[in-house]
Amino acid sequence: MILSPVAALTETLAAEIRSGKLAPGAALPTHRQLAARHGVAIASASKVYARLKSMGLVIGETGRGTFVRDRPQQREWDSGDEARLSASAIDLSFNHPTLPGQAGMLRAMLRELAASGDLAALMHQQPPGGRMHERRIVAAYLAKQRGVKAEAERVFLVNGAQQGLDIATRALLEPHDDVAVDALTYPGFRMLADIQRLTLRPVACLDDGPDLQALDALCRRQRIRAIYTMPTLHNPLGWVLTLSQRRQLVEIARRHDCLLIEDAAYAYLAPKAPPALAALAPERTIHVSSLSKSLASGLRFGYVVVPEQYAGKIKAAIRASYWSLPGVMTAMATRWIECGAVARQETLLRREARARQAIAREAFEGMQLVAHPGSMFLWLPLPDDLRMDAIATALAQRGIAVSKAEAYAATRHVPHALRLGLSSVPVAQLRSVLLQVRETIERYPI
Repeated sequence: MILSPVAALTETLAAEIRSGKLAPGAALPTHRQLAARHGVAIASASKVYARLKSMGLVIGETGRGTFVRDRPQQREWDSGDEARLSASAIDLSFNHPTLPGQAGMLRAMLRELAASGDLAALMHQQPPGGRMHERRIVAAYLAKQRGVKAEAERVFLVNGAQQGLDIATRALLEPHDDVAVDALTYPGFRMLADIQRLTLRPVACLDDGPDLQALDALCRRQRIRAIYTMPTLHNPLGWVLTLSQRRQLVEIARRHDCLLIEDAAYAYLAPKAPPALAALAPERTIHVSSLSKSLASGLRFGYVVVPEQYAGKIKAAIRASYWSLPGVMTAMATRWIECGAVARQETLLRREARARQAIAREAFEGMQLVAHPGSMFLWLPLPDDLRMDAIATALAQRGIAVSKAEAYAATRHVPHALRLGLSSVPVAQLRSVLLQVRETIERYPI
Protein backbone atom coordinates (compact mmCIF):
# COMPACT_ATOMS: atom_id res chain seq x y z
CA MET A 1 0.00 0.00 0.00
CA ILE A 2 1.41 3.37 -1.04
CA LEU A 3 1.00 6.04 1.63
CA SER A 4 0.03 9.58 0.76
CA PRO A 5 2.75 12.21 1.32
CA VAL A 6 0.94 13.43 4.45
CA ALA A 7 0.58 9.92 5.90
CA ALA A 8 4.17 8.97 5.04
CA LEU A 9 5.65 12.10 6.61
CA THR A 10 3.42 11.71 9.66
CA GLU A 11 4.59 8.12 10.08
CA THR A 12 8.25 9.10 9.72
CA LEU A 13 8.07 11.88 12.31
CA ALA A 14 6.01 9.73 14.69
CA ALA A 15 8.64 6.98 14.50
CA GLU A 16 11.42 9.47 15.23
CA ILE A 17 9.53 10.81 18.24
CA ARG A 18 8.72 7.37 19.65
CA SER A 19 12.27 6.14 19.18
CA GLY A 20 13.68 9.17 20.98
CA LYS A 21 15.50 10.50 17.93
CA LEU A 22 13.38 13.61 18.37
CA ALA A 23 13.65 14.24 22.12
CA PRO A 24 10.85 15.56 24.37
CA GLY A 25 10.77 19.35 24.20
CA ALA A 26 12.57 19.51 20.84
CA ALA A 27 11.38 22.32 18.57
CA LEU A 28 10.11 21.11 15.20
CA PRO A 29 10.50 23.08 11.96
CA THR A 30 7.88 25.68 11.13
CA HIS A 31 5.13 24.59 8.77
CA ARG A 32 6.86 26.43 5.94
CA GLN A 33 10.26 24.89 6.75
CA LEU A 34 8.78 21.39 6.97
CA ALA A 35 7.03 21.84 3.62
CA ALA A 36 10.24 23.04 1.92
CA ARG A 37 12.38 20.32 3.49
CA HIS A 38 10.13 17.48 2.32
CA GLY A 39 8.77 18.97 -0.88
CA VAL A 40 5.12 19.16 0.18
CA ALA A 41 2.60 21.96 0.26
CA ILE A 42 2.30 24.13 3.38
CA ALA A 43 -1.27 22.87 3.77
CA SER A 44 0.07 19.31 3.82
CA ALA A 45 2.65 20.24 6.44
CA SER A 46 -0.17 21.67 8.57
CA LYS A 47 -2.07 18.38 8.23
CA VAL A 48 1.02 16.45 9.36
CA TYR A 49 1.33 18.51 12.52
CA ALA A 50 -2.42 18.27 13.13
CA ARG A 51 -2.20 14.46 12.95
CA LEU A 52 0.82 14.33 15.25
CA LYS A 53 -1.03 16.55 17.69
CA SER A 54 -4.12 14.29 17.62
CA MET A 55 -1.80 11.33 18.34
CA GLY A 56 -0.56 13.16 21.42
CA LEU A 57 3.02 13.33 20.14
CA VAL A 58 3.44 17.08 19.69
CA ILE A 59 2.07 20.26 21.16
CA GLY A 60 1.63 23.60 19.43
CA GLU A 61 2.14 26.86 21.31
CA THR A 62 0.84 30.05 19.75
CA GLY A 63 3.67 32.35 18.75
CA ARG A 64 6.37 29.84 19.69
CA GLY A 65 5.99 26.86 17.38
CA THR A 66 5.49 23.10 17.57
CA PHE A 67 7.33 20.93 20.10
CA VAL A 68 7.72 17.23 20.82
CA ARG A 69 5.45 16.45 23.72
CA ASP A 70 7.01 15.22 26.95
CA ARG A 71 5.45 11.78 27.43
CA PRO A 72 7.72 9.80 29.78
CA GLN A 73 7.43 6.07 29.35
CA GLN A 74 5.42 4.53 32.13
CA ARG A 75 8.28 2.16 32.95
CA GLU A 76 9.79 5.10 34.80
CA TRP A 77 6.89 4.84 37.26
CA ASP A 78 5.64 1.26 37.22
CA SER A 79 6.81 -1.71 35.17
CA GLY A 80 3.92 -3.95 36.13
CA ASP A 81 1.84 -3.55 33.01
CA GLU A 82 2.83 -4.22 29.42
CA ALA A 83 0.97 -1.29 27.91
CA ARG A 84 2.68 1.12 30.27
CA LEU A 85 6.02 0.26 28.73
CA SER A 86 5.11 2.12 25.57
CA ALA A 87 5.36 5.89 25.34
CA SER A 88 2.56 5.81 22.76
CA ALA A 89 0.14 3.82 24.94
CA ILE A 90 -3.30 5.23 25.66
CA ASP A 91 -3.15 5.81 29.41
CA LEU A 92 -6.26 4.95 31.43
CA SER A 93 -4.19 4.05 34.47
CA PHE A 94 -3.19 7.52 35.68
CA ASN A 95 -5.03 10.81 35.99
CA HIS A 96 -3.10 13.85 34.74
CA PRO A 97 -5.27 17.00 34.81
CA THR A 98 -4.74 18.90 31.58
CA LEU A 99 -6.60 21.96 30.42
CA PRO A 100 -5.74 24.51 27.74
CA GLY A 101 -3.57 27.31 29.02
CA GLN A 102 -1.43 25.41 31.52
CA ALA A 103 1.79 26.28 29.68
CA GLY A 104 0.81 29.94 29.46
CA MET A 105 -0.09 29.92 33.14
CA LEU A 106 3.36 28.60 34.05
CA ARG A 107 5.10 31.04 31.72
CA ALA A 108 3.23 33.99 33.24
CA MET A 109 4.05 32.86 36.77
CA LEU A 110 7.75 32.52 35.97
CA ARG A 111 7.72 36.07 34.60
CA GLU A 112 5.94 37.25 37.74
CA LEU A 113 8.52 35.60 39.97
CA ALA A 114 11.37 37.01 37.90
CA ALA A 115 9.98 40.51 38.42
CA SER A 116 9.35 40.09 42.15
CA GLY A 117 11.29 42.16 44.65
CA ASP A 118 13.13 39.57 46.72
CA LEU A 119 13.85 36.86 44.16
CA ALA A 120 17.02 35.74 45.96
CA ALA A 121 14.89 34.63 48.94
CA LEU A 122 13.58 31.77 46.84
CA MET A 123 17.11 30.36 46.69
CA HIS A 124 17.32 30.11 50.46
CA GLN A 125 16.40 27.00 52.42
CA GLN A 126 12.84 27.24 53.69
CA PRO A 127 11.80 26.34 57.27
CA PRO A 128 10.36 22.84 57.83
CA GLY A 129 6.74 22.79 56.72
CA GLY A 130 6.99 26.00 54.73
CA ARG A 131 7.27 29.73 55.33
CA MET A 132 4.56 31.01 57.64
CA HIS A 133 3.00 33.47 55.19
CA GLU A 134 2.62 30.66 52.63
CA ARG A 135 1.09 28.37 55.22
CA ARG A 136 -1.40 31.15 56.00
CA ILE A 137 -2.37 31.31 52.32
CA VAL A 138 -3.08 27.56 52.30
CA ALA A 139 -5.00 27.83 55.58
CA ALA A 140 -7.21 30.59 54.12
CA TYR A 141 -7.79 28.50 50.98
CA LEU A 142 -8.80 25.46 53.04
CA ALA A 143 -11.23 27.50 55.12
CA LYS A 144 -12.89 29.04 52.07
CA GLN A 145 -12.82 26.15 49.61
CA ARG A 146 -12.93 23.07 51.88
CA GLY A 147 -14.54 24.24 55.10
CA VAL A 148 -11.44 23.15 57.05
CA LYS A 149 -10.48 25.87 59.53
CA ALA A 150 -7.00 25.58 60.95
CA GLU A 151 -4.35 27.94 62.23
CA ALA A 152 -1.33 28.23 59.93
CA GLU A 153 0.80 26.57 62.63
CA ARG A 154 -1.19 23.35 62.05
CA VAL A 155 -0.71 23.43 58.26
CA PHE A 156 2.45 21.87 56.82
CA LEU A 157 3.50 22.08 53.17
CA VAL A 158 4.76 18.88 51.56
CA ASN A 159 5.76 17.42 48.19
CA GLY A 160 2.29 16.17 47.26
CA ALA A 161 -0.31 14.12 49.13
CA GLN A 162 1.75 10.92 48.97
CA GLN A 163 4.56 12.52 50.93
CA GLY A 164 1.99 14.00 53.28
CA LEU A 165 0.67 10.52 54.06
CA ASP A 166 4.21 9.23 54.48
CA ILE A 167 5.21 12.02 56.86
CA ALA A 168 2.03 11.68 58.94
CA THR A 169 2.29 7.93 59.36
CA ARG A 170 6.04 8.02 60.08
CA ALA A 171 5.57 10.70 62.72
CA LEU A 172 2.49 9.35 64.46
CA LEU A 173 2.52 5.56 64.00
CA GLU A 174 4.93 2.80 64.97
CA PRO A 175 5.93 -0.32 63.00
CA HIS A 176 3.33 -3.08 63.36
CA ASP A 177 0.57 -0.67 64.39
CA ASP A 178 -2.82 -1.78 63.09
CA VAL A 179 -4.50 0.58 60.62
CA ALA A 180 -8.05 0.07 59.38
CA VAL A 181 -8.53 0.60 55.64
CA ASP A 182 -11.31 -0.02 53.15
CA ALA A 183 -11.08 -3.43 51.50
CA LEU A 184 -10.48 -1.50 48.28
CA THR A 185 -8.20 1.43 48.95
CA TYR A 186 -5.60 3.77 47.48
CA PRO A 187 -2.52 1.78 46.30
CA GLY A 188 -0.12 4.50 47.47
CA PHE A 189 -1.19 3.99 51.06
CA ARG A 190 -0.74 0.25 50.74
CA MET A 191 2.80 0.81 49.47
CA LEU A 192 3.87 3.14 52.28
CA ALA A 193 2.26 0.81 54.86
CA ASP A 194 4.38 -2.01 53.50
CA ILE A 195 7.58 0.05 53.73
CA GLN A 196 6.75 1.26 57.24
CA ARG A 197 5.64 -2.22 58.34
CA LEU A 198 2.14 -1.13 59.30
CA THR A 199 -0.50 -3.84 59.51
CA LEU A 200 -3.53 -3.06 57.36
CA ARG A 201 -6.88 -4.37 58.56
CA PRO A 202 -9.46 -4.34 55.76
CA VAL A 203 -13.06 -3.29 56.29
CA ALA A 204 -15.72 -4.51 53.86
CA CYS A 205 -17.01 -2.04 51.29
CA LEU A 206 -20.75 -1.54 50.89
CA ASP A 207 -22.42 0.20 47.95
CA ASP A 208 -22.27 3.62 49.61
CA GLY A 209 -19.26 3.40 51.89
CA PRO A 210 -17.36 1.24 54.35
CA ASP A 211 -19.25 -1.17 56.58
CA LEU A 212 -19.13 0.97 59.71
CA GLN A 213 -20.60 -1.76 61.91
CA ALA A 214 -17.77 -4.04 60.79
CA LEU A 215 -15.28 -1.24 61.51
CA ASP A 216 -16.65 -0.82 65.03
CA ALA A 217 -16.46 -4.58 65.61
CA LEU A 218 -12.86 -4.60 64.35
CA CYS A 219 -11.94 -1.82 66.77
CA ARG A 220 -13.53 -3.78 69.62
CA ARG A 221 -11.54 -6.93 68.78
CA GLN A 222 -8.10 -5.37 68.54
CA ARG A 223 -6.21 -2.13 69.03
CA ILE A 224 -6.66 -0.07 65.85
CA ARG A 225 -4.25 2.86 66.01
CA ALA A 226 -5.58 4.74 62.94
CA ILE A 227 -8.32 4.66 60.32
CA TYR A 228 -7.29 5.61 56.79
CA THR A 229 -10.30 6.91 54.89
CA MET A 230 -11.36 8.84 51.78
CA PRO A 231 -14.80 10.17 52.76
CA THR A 232 -15.11 12.57 49.84
CA LEU A 233 -14.73 10.85 46.48
CA HIS A 234 -13.22 7.53 47.37
CA ASN A 235 -10.53 6.13 45.09
CA PRO A 236 -11.43 3.78 43.36
CA LEU A 237 -15.16 3.46 44.21
CA GLY A 238 -16.14 7.13 44.05
CA TRP A 239 -18.45 7.25 47.04
CA VAL A 240 -19.06 10.41 49.08
CA LEU A 241 -20.03 9.63 52.66
CA THR A 242 -23.15 11.30 54.04
CA LEU A 243 -23.06 13.51 57.10
CA SER A 244 -24.60 10.67 59.11
CA GLN A 245 -21.89 8.26 57.99
CA ARG A 246 -19.17 10.79 58.81
CA ARG A 247 -20.56 11.37 62.28
CA GLN A 248 -20.73 7.65 62.87
CA LEU A 249 -17.14 7.27 61.69
CA VAL A 250 -16.00 10.05 64.03
CA GLU A 251 -17.92 8.46 66.91
CA ILE A 252 -16.14 5.13 66.29
CA ALA A 253 -12.75 6.86 66.21
CA ARG A 254 -13.45 8.69 69.46
CA ARG A 255 -14.85 5.62 71.19
CA HIS A 256 -11.75 3.59 70.39
CA ASP A 257 -9.23 6.47 70.44
CA CYS A 258 -8.17 6.09 66.80
CA LEU A 259 -6.48 8.65 64.60
CA LEU A 260 -8.38 9.56 61.44
CA ILE A 261 -6.20 9.90 58.34
CA GLU A 262 -8.36 11.76 55.82
CA ASP A 263 -7.16 11.59 52.22
CA ALA A 264 -8.85 14.42 50.32
CA ALA A 265 -6.90 14.23 47.04
CA TYR A 266 -10.07 14.18 44.90
CA ALA A 267 -12.36 16.07 47.29
CA TYR A 268 -12.40 19.18 45.11
CA LEU A 269 -14.51 17.27 42.57
CA ALA A 270 -17.43 17.08 45.04
CA PRO A 271 -17.84 20.68 46.25
CA LYS A 272 -21.25 20.10 47.90
CA ALA A 273 -20.05 17.22 50.06
CA PRO A 274 -20.72 17.23 53.83
CA PRO A 275 -18.04 18.70 56.10
CA ALA A 276 -14.60 17.15 56.07
CA LEU A 277 -13.61 14.94 58.99
CA ALA A 278 -11.04 17.59 59.88
CA ALA A 279 -13.98 19.94 60.53
CA LEU A 280 -15.99 17.35 62.49
CA ALA A 281 -13.12 15.93 64.54
CA PRO A 282 -10.16 18.35 64.39
CA GLU A 283 -8.66 16.89 67.56
CA ARG A 284 -7.83 13.55 65.90
CA THR A 285 -7.91 14.05 62.12
CA ILE A 286 -4.87 14.23 59.86
CA HIS A 287 -6.15 15.92 56.69
CA VAL A 288 -3.99 15.38 53.58
CA SER A 289 -4.38 16.71 50.05
CA SER A 290 -2.49 18.39 47.21
CA LEU A 291 -2.73 20.33 43.96
CA SER A 292 -1.53 17.38 41.88
CA LYS A 293 -5.05 16.30 40.89
CA SER A 294 -6.50 19.77 40.45
CA LEU A 295 -3.73 21.89 38.95
CA ALA A 296 -0.94 19.74 37.50
CA SER A 297 0.45 16.30 38.30
CA GLY A 298 4.01 17.61 37.97
CA LEU A 299 3.39 20.30 40.58
CA ARG A 300 4.46 18.35 43.65
CA PHE A 301 2.75 20.57 46.20
CA GLY A 302 0.54 19.32 48.99
CA TYR A 303 -0.38 20.02 52.56
CA VAL A 304 -1.10 18.25 55.84
CA VAL A 305 -3.41 19.67 58.51
CA VAL A 306 -2.80 18.17 61.94
CA PRO A 307 -4.19 18.53 65.47
CA GLU A 308 -2.22 20.99 67.58
CA GLN A 309 -0.79 18.27 69.82
CA TYR A 310 0.90 16.57 66.85
CA ALA A 311 2.37 19.66 65.17
CA GLY A 312 5.76 19.22 66.84
CA LYS A 313 6.08 15.59 65.75
CA ILE A 314 5.14 16.42 62.16
CA LYS A 315 7.64 19.27 62.04
CA ALA A 316 10.37 16.99 63.42
CA ALA A 317 9.57 14.30 60.82
CA ILE A 318 9.77 16.89 58.03
CA ARG A 319 13.08 18.22 59.33
CA ALA A 320 14.53 14.71 59.56
CA SER A 321 13.50 13.69 56.04
CA TYR A 322 13.26 16.37 53.35
CA TRP A 323 13.48 19.54 55.51
CA SER A 324 11.40 21.77 53.24
CA LEU A 325 9.93 22.30 49.80
CA PRO A 326 11.86 24.20 47.10
CA GLY A 327 11.19 27.90 47.48
CA VAL A 328 10.28 28.40 43.81
CA MET A 329 7.66 25.63 43.95
CA THR A 330 5.94 26.93 47.07
CA ALA A 331 6.00 30.48 45.76
CA MET A 332 4.29 29.46 42.52
CA ALA A 333 1.71 27.24 44.18
CA THR A 334 0.71 29.69 46.88
CA ARG A 335 0.53 32.59 44.42
CA TRP A 336 -1.81 30.51 42.23
CA ILE A 337 -3.91 29.77 45.28
CA GLU A 338 -3.98 33.40 46.43
CA CYS A 339 -4.90 34.87 43.03
CA GLY A 340 -7.77 32.41 42.56
CA ALA A 341 -6.19 30.45 39.70
CA VAL A 342 -6.52 27.15 41.59
CA ALA A 343 -10.20 27.74 42.37
CA ARG A 344 -10.89 28.61 38.71
CA GLN A 345 -9.02 25.51 37.51
CA GLU A 346 -10.98 23.33 39.93
CA THR A 347 -14.24 24.73 38.59
CA LEU A 348 -13.19 23.90 35.03
CA LEU A 349 -12.07 20.40 36.00
CA ARG A 350 -15.35 19.69 37.78
CA ARG A 351 -17.17 20.56 34.58
CA GLU A 352 -14.70 18.45 32.58
CA ALA A 353 -15.08 15.47 34.93
CA ARG A 354 -18.87 15.43 34.59
CA ALA A 355 -18.60 15.60 30.81
CA ARG A 356 -16.15 12.69 30.76
CA GLN A 357 -18.31 10.63 33.11
CA ALA A 358 -21.27 11.20 30.78
CA ILE A 359 -19.17 9.88 27.87
CA ALA A 360 -18.16 6.85 29.94
CA ARG A 361 -21.71 6.03 30.96
CA GLU A 362 -22.79 6.17 27.35
CA ALA A 363 -19.87 4.00 26.22
CA PHE A 364 -20.55 1.37 28.90
CA GLU A 365 -24.34 1.55 28.77
CA GLY A 366 -25.82 -1.74 29.95
CA MET A 367 -22.60 -2.78 31.69
CA GLN A 368 -22.00 -2.63 35.42
CA LEU A 369 -19.85 0.28 36.50
CA VAL A 370 -19.27 2.11 39.76
CA ALA A 371 -18.51 5.82 39.70
CA HIS A 372 -19.42 9.19 41.10
CA PRO A 373 -20.89 11.47 38.38
CA GLY A 374 -18.20 14.06 39.11
CA SER A 375 -15.24 11.70 39.33
CA MET A 376 -12.20 11.46 37.06
CA PHE A 377 -12.21 7.64 37.22
CA LEU A 378 -14.55 4.66 37.29
CA TRP A 379 -14.57 1.10 38.62
CA LEU A 380 -15.52 -1.53 36.07
CA PRO A 381 -16.38 -4.99 37.48
CA LEU A 382 -15.85 -7.74 34.92
CA PRO A 383 -18.27 -10.56 34.06
CA ASP A 384 -17.88 -13.63 36.26
CA ASP A 385 -16.15 -15.68 33.59
CA LEU A 386 -13.40 -13.09 32.89
CA ARG A 387 -10.14 -12.47 34.71
CA MET A 388 -8.75 -8.98 35.11
CA ASP A 389 -5.21 -9.99 34.16
CA ALA A 390 -6.42 -11.53 30.89
CA ILE A 391 -8.42 -8.44 29.97
CA ALA A 392 -5.59 -6.10 31.00
CA THR A 393 -3.19 -8.07 28.79
CA ALA A 394 -5.64 -8.00 25.87
CA LEU A 395 -5.98 -4.23 26.29
CA ALA A 396 -2.20 -3.87 26.51
CA GLN A 397 -1.93 -5.59 23.15
CA ARG A 398 -4.18 -2.85 21.79
CA GLY A 399 -1.97 -0.19 23.39
CA ILE A 400 -4.35 0.67 26.24
CA ALA A 401 -3.03 0.78 29.81
CA VAL A 402 -5.45 0.18 32.70
CA SER A 403 -5.19 -0.46 36.44
CA LYS A 404 -6.17 -3.86 37.82
CA ALA A 405 -8.15 -4.39 41.01
CA GLU A 406 -5.23 -6.16 42.70
CA ALA A 407 -3.45 -2.81 43.09
CA TYR A 408 -6.36 -1.57 45.26
CA ALA A 409 -7.25 -4.71 47.22
CA ALA A 410 -6.27 -4.88 50.88
CA THR A 411 -7.70 -8.41 51.09
CA ARG A 412 -6.49 -11.77 49.83
CA HIS A 413 -9.62 -12.13 47.75
CA VAL A 414 -9.39 -9.72 44.83
CA PRO A 415 -12.45 -8.90 42.71
CA HIS A 416 -12.00 -9.11 38.96
CA ALA A 417 -12.36 -5.47 38.01
CA LEU A 418 -10.54 -2.61 36.32
CA ARG A 419 -10.07 0.97 37.40
CA LEU A 420 -10.12 3.41 34.48
CA GLY A 421 -8.76 6.95 34.75
CA LEU A 422 -10.59 9.34 32.45
CA SER A 423 -8.54 12.53 32.46
CA SER A 424 -5.36 11.62 30.56
CA VAL A 425 -6.98 10.91 27.18
CA PRO A 426 -8.03 13.90 25.02
CA VAL A 427 -11.78 14.26 25.41
CA ALA A 428 -12.30 13.96 21.65
CA GLN A 429 -10.76 10.47 21.76
CA LEU A 430 -12.27 9.26 25.03
CA ARG A 431 -15.44 7.67 23.66
CA SER A 432 -13.51 5.75 21.01
CA VAL A 433 -10.99 4.47 23.56
CA LEU A 434 -13.68 3.38 26.02
CA LEU A 435 -15.56 1.59 23.25
CA GLN A 436 -12.34 -0.32 22.52
CA VAL A 437 -12.27 -1.36 26.18
CA ARG A 438 -15.90 -2.47 25.95
CA GLU A 439 -15.27 -4.38 22.72
CA THR A 440 -12.26 -6.15 24.25
CA ILE A 441 -14.35 -7.28 27.21
CA GLU A 442 -17.38 -8.36 25.22
CA ARG A 443 -15.44 -10.19 22.51
CA TYR A 444 -12.84 -11.85 24.73
CA PRO A 445 -11.22 -14.10 23.68
CA ILE A 446 -11.06 -12.44 20.28
